[in-house]
Amino acid sequence: MQAIWNDTVIAESDATVVIEGNHYFPPQDIKKEFFKPTETSSICAWKGIASYYDVEVNNEVNKDAAWYYPEVSELAKGIKGYVAFWKGVEVK
Repeated sequence: MQAIWNDTVIAESDATVVIEGNHYFPPQDIKKEFFKPTETSSICAWKGIASYYDVEVNNEVNKDAAWYYPEVSELAKGIKGYVAFWKGVEVK
């Protein structure tokens, strides 16, 4: 699987985990140079508190386009630290 934004591959893995239609990429499979942590967070009733990254490619910023769970509930332990995408990031 690849995550692509602004014509650039920002993550690539053959070990994603699919939950609720989203591919979660292992943290070692994202290209960290494109990710900047933000202060944004959200709560999932069964996964826990999500943190977000801005995705920055070619001097363009896609605000909060990636999220991950630094700490997870027992039900979501398989995706701790894994990164998922939205806001126009193509996953294929």
